[in-house]
This record gives sequence, structure tokens and C-alpha cells, in this order.
Amino acid sequence: MKRWLWTAVMAASMMCGTAVAAPADGVDGTAAQIVTLAGDHRLVVLGEYHGTAETPLLVADLMERYSRDNVPVRLGLELPMSENVALARYLRSNGDAAARQALRTSPFWRVKNDQHDGRRSRDMLALIEALRALRAQGRDVGVAGYDVETGSAGGSDIRDAAMATHLRQQFNALPAPARMLVLTGNVHAMRSPPSDAPPEFQRPMSAYLLDLPLYSVRLEALRGHFWACISPCRALKLADQPPREPIVSTDADRSYDVVVWMPSLSVGTLTDR
Repeated sequence: MKRWLWTAVMAASMMCGTAVAAPADGVDGTAAQIVTLAGDHRLVVLGEYHGTAETPLLVADLMERYSRDNVPVRLGLELPMSENVALARYLRSNGDAAARQALRTSPFWRVKNDQHDGRRSRDMLALIEALRALRAQGRDVGVAGYDVETGSAGGSDIRDAAMATHLRQQFNALPAPARMLVLTGNVHAMRSPPSDAPPEFQRPMSAYLLDLPLYSVRLEALRGHFWACISPCRALKLADQPPREPIVSTDADRSYDVVVWMPSLSVGTLTDR
């Protein structure tokens, strides 16, 4: 792992008073694949399995790569927009104990025990710290949430439409050279609805943004586990796969522009013990 990223991860682990294990091999290789495949697309949407340790490391790696040569890069996280003031304040801070504590005092980060859906973890906090470290080095990076508020009324289609509206506003506010990365659940990242979608689910989030320079990436893994809240919240195992190359699609009704396989995924660490 890159020295700057490992330093940032270790610093972020102090937010919760625990060490962070070294990541699985292959994060660098997957990041390089995505940069090559996405090319000049300025809106790169990453569809993940929530609640892993490796995906936040991958996103931090991508942010470092894309922000080289003083190129502005913004990261959209599937967090409520009410978190944006705290996120911006943390990126401007020195990352000390008071700043770390202030970042995770909102109700979103204070979910107890196992009742979370994987978007809130020490690994996600480490990603935010990695961005603060990049900014402290002079990189033009930022982060913002684009989700609706937790507990908002409405079904999944209403939520996806609202998230797309928020992302469109954030993307349109960027200067022309800037790039935006978006980390989201793998269904939200789809360009077209899944075949088994219920009738009331009209379009996933990315399907509302196809007029933008969007490139949709499905993040898969050859083996491992992720965290899901499927009665009850628990770790779920991925089916083992042989080594695979990325699958690129250009079909008009494609679900994703590309599917890439990370070597392995492991469950992230809860923010609350």
C-alpha cells in the first residue's frame, strides 16, 4: 500500500482506539484497472457491496490517482446531505482528537451494535481521514454526502431520484476539468433497472444521470464477505470465483459499463464496538 494511504489509515484508526489490519493485496491493481477503463469520463460511479474493509481503501487510492497534477476531484458518499457541514469542517481541520470526535457525533454515526447497513464503519472514517491527508498535502479534493435523510418518507424509487438530483447539482457545480467519484450500493449504480425489480421501482440512481459523462463500475470480488441488513444484519459470503478479467459492456441496455473483480473482500469494523 502507498505510504501516504497507510499513514492516513493508521491515523484514522485512532478515531476509535483500535488498529486497522493491512488491506488485501490487489487494491492498487483494481484502482489502475478502473482508471484505465474509465478514461476521460468525469463522473465515475462505483457500485459496491456495503460494509467492507477493502472498498474504502480502493476509493482512497482512486482519489489519490485522480487528484495528481492538481486536478480537482470530489467524492460523493452515500451519506445524508446533513453530514456535509461536518465533512467539510473535518477536511479543513488538523485531524486531531477533537476534530475526529466532532465528525462522528451525528446520529448517523452513532448507530449501536450491529444495526447498520455497512455505510458507517471505521473503514469509512479512515477513507475520510485519507482525503483530509491528501488535502493537507495540497491536493484539490473534497467529499460530500448525497443521500436523503435517514427515515425519510418514500420508497426506493423516490430515494434514487432524489439522490440523482443531489449528485447532478454537485456535479454541475464543479469546474470543467474536475472529476467526481461516487461510492454507492451496487443497485444504485445501475444504468438500467434490474430484471427482478418490483413494478414500483422505475429507475436506479445512475439511470437518471445518463446524460452526464457517467461511467458505471460494478465492484465484485473473487471471494470474501460483506455486510448486509437482510433480517438480521450479518456478514454474507460471496461465491468463490476463479481469476477474472474486467467485463466491459457497450450494450444500450447494459447494467454497468464494466464489472471488475477485487481479489477479496472482508467485513469492515463497526464504529461502535
